[in-house]
Amino acid sequence: MKKIKNLVAVVAVAVLAIALTACSKSGSNSSSESSTTAKSYVPESLNLQVTPSVQAGEMENLAKPLGKLLSDKLGIPVNVTVATDSNSMVEAMSSKKVDVAYLSPGNYVKAHQRGAADVILQAQRYGQNDGKVTDQLVDSYRSMITVKNGSSIKSWEDLKGKKIAVQAVTSAAGYMLPVLELKDKGLDVETDAQLVTVKGHDQGIISVLNGDVDAAFTFEDARLNVQKDDPNIMNDVKAVYFTEQRIPNDTISVRSDMDEAFRTKLADAMIEIAKTPEGHKVVKSIASHEGYVKSDDSKFASMYKIEEALQNK
Repeated sequence: MKKIKNLVAVVAVAVLAIALTACSKSGSNSSSESSTTAKSYVPESLNLQVTPSVQAGEMENLAKPLGKLLSDKLGIPVNVTVATDSNSMVEAMSSKKVDVAYLSPGNYVKAHQRGAADVILQAQRYGQNDGKVTDQLVDSYRSMITVKNGSSIKSWEDLKGKKIAVQAVTSAAGYMLPVLELKDKGLDVETDAQLVTVKGHDQGIISVLNGDVDAAFTFEDARLNVQKDDPNIMNDVKAVYFTEQRIPNDTISVRSDMDEAFRTKLADAMIEIAKTPEGHKVVKSIASHEGYVKSDDSKFASMYKIEEALQNK
């Protein structure tokens, strides 16, 4: 009887060990499958959205050719739309209505924090020096404050009580960074000035030129986007402040569940397109981009700090 009891105990232990091993394997497979399916989305057609950095009607005409170029590279239909405003792009990524988007640094940070988007590319631009274009490609830029030539506003200190054109609150250059730096200097424009939201950095410059506002927060140098309509714009509108901090260049970001191999294919296609004469002309017209380099979330550490600082003010 004692031998039988011992045998039963041994069998029970063996069964338990087998069950535990099976559970462990099952759990491991589930985890593996979960991590695989987390980034398993491969689009049969691609929804690309661009930010309204210039007036929306003009932007749509500028962006449509990119869809054709990208479709030829990827072998699938590409539908290009222009966001109604920069904030709506984050919502579109979150709801998976958009597969890939031209997200500004501020919007990228918002979207990534919500688990909606991952950066794959970062734009390159030629450096700017108060309206003069350098021959050096850079991956960051400053924000600038402009006023009409002849304005009584000579520096940031004169902005108190003035009407200022700004972009959406998630715009790094058109809102976040200039607001933060001026707060640090002692001027809270959110309470001590009248902020007027406009759509497009070029519209900010035009609003200054037309006298609709006293000043504008834009990226450096948004005046160049207006130069074709006003060749004298560099004299008509002048800069009175450049931010001390720099902002990482715009992103091309994808929805967070997109397949890794497709991400690579998409990134490579965009890089190649920007290197061709036709493609370069298109991406430059959309957002003043000269080309693209691969990127990751670590490149936007400064933006997370800016956002945190604004929230704590």
